[in-house]
Amino acid sequence: MDFLAITLTVLGLALFETITSIDNAIINAEVLSKMSERAKRWFLLWGLIIAVFVVRGLLPGLILLAANPSLGPVGVMTAMFSSDPAVAHAVEESSPILLLGGGIFLIFLFFHWLFLEPKHFGIPGEGFIKSQGVWFFAVVSIILTVVTWFAINQDPLMAFGAVVGSTAFFIVHGFKQNAEIAEKELLGSENGGKKSGGSSNISDLSKLLYLEVIDATFSVDGVVGAFAFTLAVPLIMIGNGIGALIVREFTIRNIENVKKYIYIKNGAMYSILVLGVIMVLDGFGQHIPAWLSPLITFVIVGFFFWRSLEHLKTEVKPACR
Repeated sequence: MDFLAITLTVLGLALFETITSIDNAIINAEVLSKMSERAKRWFLLWGLIIAVFVVRGLLPGLILLAANPSLGPVGVMTAMFSSDPAVAHAVEESSPILLLGGGIFLIFLFFHWLFLEPKHFGIPGEGFIKSQGVWFFAVVSIILTVVTWFAINQDPLMAFGAVVGSTAFFIVHGFKQNAEIAEKELLGSENGGKKSGGSSNISDLSKLLYLEVIDATFSVDGVVGAFAFTLAVPLIMIGNGIGALIVREFTIRNIENVKKYIYIKNGAMYSILVLGVIMVLDGFGQHIPAWLSPLITFVIVGFFFWRSLEHLKTEVKPACR
């Protein structure tokens, strides 16, 4: 890859990591507001180091190991940071399994949001689809069946990769649902303690552990989607690391301003759909230019950012009269 392609890839990764982590930033900000200053400082320093260097450094390696078990942990470390053509070839040979698994994961993620999750309707038809939520399970089951059918005729391991992607989605989704329930209980306990004049029995250490777990859970989306941009793990670590830094900045200073851009989540989810489709097509051997994923991400996010700005203008105008 030349310098321009590398720069575009890293910027696209940073943007994708940022927009897919907005929900995480909002949760972090709400929980941090209930913590002591000392605990906040610890999270913003060590939590950042764990998020950037441990979680977003370890996850790509684990995904690469899952797709290339024959390499072993040492071989995967070599593959991540070596330019050895033989190692690169081994990773490239197994990439269809990884790409199909990641693609199915992202496509399921999009359709779950489209059918079942609360949202601001950014384009026509979203409201109708949301009212047909029961069809989510039928749609994703049909998609998995079709992809598996074509994959099994090409390589049974590709079909297995698609099934693993589906399994990973439901596991991660379960953890996310648990995290949302835990957040409500945690914040409800804090508010209840204040109203009754007592102190909460939830320690800052428990909250810090909760934040680290939920950060790891939410980071899966960004790391899986990153493989639609590149298979080069060092670039994924750099791009996702920059995105994690931006999200931490939002958490500290600008989270209320970020919430005003109500269609940014829509942009994230439509980007996830396109990246998922690109990964599946790439897994089936269709040549997808390296610049296409970051370019599409910028265009989609830019469109929904513009929609958010237009919405803000219509809200501000009546207040000025």
